[in-house]
Amino acid sequence: MYSLCVFAGTTEGRRLVEFLAGQPGSVLACAATEYGGALIAEGGNVEISARRLDAGEMAALFARRRFDAVIDATHPYAVQASKSIAAACGATGTEYLRLNRGGGEEADGAVYVDSVQGAADWLAAHPGTALLATGSKELAPYAAVENGRERFYPRVLPMASSLAACEAAGFAPSHIIAMQGPFSLEMNVATLRAIRADYLVTKDSGDSGGFADKLRAARQAGARCVVIGRPPQPEGLDYGQLVRLLLERFGLADVRRIDVVGIGMGSPDTLTFEARQALEAADCFIGAARMLEAVSRFSKPAFAEISPAKIASVISENPQYRRVAVVMSGDTGFFSGTKKLLPLLEGHRVRVLPGLSSMQVLCARLGVSWDDAKAVSLHGREGSVVPQLQRHGKVFALTDGADALRRVCGDLCAAGMGDALVSVGQRLSYPDEAVLTGTAQELRDADCAPLSAMLIRRHAFSMALPVGLPDEAFVRQSGEGGRTVPMTKSEARAVSVSKLRLTPNAVVWDVGAGTGSVSVEAALLCPEGHVYAVECRQDAAVLIEQNAERFALRNLTVVRGTAPEALDALDAPSHVFIGGSSGSMGEIIEAALRKNPRARFVVNVIALESVAELAGLIRKLGFSEAEVVQLSVARSRLAGSYHLMSGLNPIWIAAMQRDGGGLSDEN
Repeated sequence: MYSLCVFAGTTEGRRLVEFLAGQPGSVLACAATEYGGALIAEGGNVEISARRLDAGEMAALFARRRFDAVIDATHPYAVQASKSIAAACGATGTEYLRLNRGGGEEADGAVYVDSVQGAADWLAAHPGTALLATGSKELAPYAAVENGRERFYPRVLPMASSLAACEAAGFAPSHIIAMQGPFSLEMNVATLRAIRADYLVTKDSGDSGGFADKLRAARQAGARCVVIGRPPQPEGLDYGQLVRLLLERFGLADVRRIDVVGIGMGSPDTLTFEARQALEAADCFIGAARMLEAVSRFSKPAFAEISPAKIASVISENPQYRRVAVVMSGDTGFFSGTKKLLPLLEGHRVRVLPGLSSMQVLCARLGVSWDDAKAVSLHGREGSVVPQLQRHGKVFALTDGADALRRVCGDLCAAGMGDALVSVGQRLSYPDEAVLTGTAQELRDADCAPLSAMLIRRHAFSMALPVGLPDEAFVRQSGEGGRTVPMTKSEARAVSVSKLRLTPNAVVWDVGAGTGSVSVEAALLCPEGHVYAVECRQDAAVLIEQNAERFALRNLTVVRGTAPEALDALDAPSHVFIGGSSGSMGEIIEAALRKNPRARFVVNVIALESVAELAGLIRKLGFSEAEVVQLSVARSRLAGSYHLMSGLNPIWIAAMQRDGGGLSDEN
């Protein structure tokens, strides 16, 4: 159990008390006034003293309470207060810790003086209106300037004592601005413009004291800064160093307030009020560079990171930032890194704040609903909207790259969907926002902005799953002598694909793919997954590519080579279909099991010898779940005026999986 005293006269001091609140120790937070005490957050272990103490009273307090340490977090310009605290610590043998506030950037074109009197003397020699942002304690030098009471506008705390100081200096109520800071960039600009200020007089209060926003506001409003330089500072620690010291010495819990904020499209205009409040209250921002640029107006330290793991590392490595805002594009629940980030933030106080998604904004621009649209992301992916449009009729797609529109429209035209209506929203919410609409055929040669989103609509679509497609849907003959390449027929294909139990994000090996009919159906059923069609015949590989192009499948890769050697470089499969093995069935299955012991297999064989080999492999390789179906199919054919049935070769279809089978969440 520890006992600390914090002189919390600054923003950092109040943040420090907030950090200590709820920790296993006692804290006395000291402020010079009742108003200052009211700004300090109370907690179960925080006691507040709201009156000014002289050096003798401080020494008596320290001797009576025997604090483990006294933390001086007074203002950089409160020189006498710091001297009194240090003297009282020395007299009572109490450890003195100074929390120093970093200085701000040097302002181009600013005038630097060493005191309030120096600022008043400079203003006396330079006509014009000035905003005095230096407090109420030292107004007399300004009032003594000729016409100073008419030229100057003091901005002070909304306290009776501050107003009394202004009145004592002779400033009229119309020239007194009584407000509580810190002030945003917008508020500073508005104030400077309202009084038509030529100058802004300020102290170097550091970034946490709003100094950077004052400099930027002066530039925007066309006012020149007069900066009162800092007096020499006691040796001390910055906020991060002090927090690390307290964490290590007293074993405190490093619990932060983390807001994961969806900031909309990127323009500040799309921020929700809740998001704006979170950004204003944050100590720092973390996010992608474009997102940080969108919130740069809030003037906070920023870290450009995208990876959830790196974001979590930045938080861990910077304990000085007690309230962190992780800024996410659009909405936190819509194709966002939030899902992977949240498990890494356990132990902190986390809020997730939603934002406007590009899907909402684009559909609003078009005046259409989005509740019946299928949302897909092509961002950084070689995907296609064709399978989804075939099934849903309305697809929203996140894209990247200037060629995204050409790729999407090219896929649609290749799949016979050139009549699909494509709307592309470019740089939504920015001043140069544009929405372009046309058919896929009309837009197939058009470019779009890299930052774009699309809505694709088609009235003629089928809800049917692409299982057991007609054999005629596939190209069967190769260009080499017109030879017909083997193909798994529609009926056997339907049963085989159903036995695979595919998931939308499955990784499928189709070994001995032939014309690629199974590969095509699997790729259509797994729009978020990937299919590898392995084929040793060059003419067959050409056909697979043609059939993949016919169905506009970007999630199908043709692998030329003989299995099992050709399988070594492939991603681990969640599902394996073997339509032809060239005598290497066992080696193929074992190669897949080495990559994923939980993979599910479906094998087609027609020779009795292969059936016997398959039965032996089921026993040898320990498949606890094994089902063998013998399928006989007869198709009708026209003979004169009659329809007769013609039988196809019988086929055995085996479905196999080991104990503990089933797919992980990652597949």
